[in-house]
Amino acid sequence: MSTLLKSPLLIGGWREWIALPGLGIERIKAKLDTGARTSALHAYNMQPVSIDGVQHVRFSVHPIQRHRHPAVACQAPLVDERVITSSSGKPEHRYVIETLLRLGDEEWPIEVSLTNRDEMSFRMLLGRQALRRRILVDPGSSYRLSRALRPFRKKRPTFSSKEKAQ
Repeated sequence: MSTLLKSPLLIGGWREWIALPGLGIERIKAKLDTGARTSALHAYNMQPVSIDGVQHVRFSVHPIQRHRHPAVACQAPLVDERVITSSSGKPEHRYVIETLLRLGDEEWPIEVSLTNRDEMSFRMLLGRQALRRRILVDPGSSYRLSRALRPFRKKRPTFSSKEKAQ
C-alpha cells in the first residue's frame, strides 16, 4: 500500500472556491490544475518594498472574474523571483510569495506566483505543488469542498402575468 494513501486525501472538483486569509481575500474561484506546477494569482500594481530589512511585495487583486471591483490591496513577504513558463509557453519573470490557503475545512501554506491573469478565466490557479499529498482532483465535478464559500446569487424578481401586462 502506498504511503500516500495511508491518510485520507480530500477530493476536490476541477474548480473550487478558496480563501487566502493572509492576503485578506475571503473568496476567490480557483481552477485546480494538475498540469501546472506552480500556483498563480491574478495581481497588478506589483511593487517590491523593503520593510524592516525584509523584502515584501505590495500588489492588488481583483478576486471576482470579469470584474474590476472589489480591489483588494495585499502585501506579503517575497519568497523568490522566478522565471515561470505561462500557459501560452512564454517565459515570464514573477514574484513568488507564500500565503495560507483555505479550502473546505482545511488550511495550509502554499507558494503562489503573482501575474496578470486578466485574460484568463480564473483569477487563481492551484498547481500541483499546492495540491500535492492533500487533494485528489475529480475532473467531473465542481465545488466539492467549497459549497459554503459559494457566493449567494441574487434571485431575479418574478412577476405575475398581471404585472407583466402593465
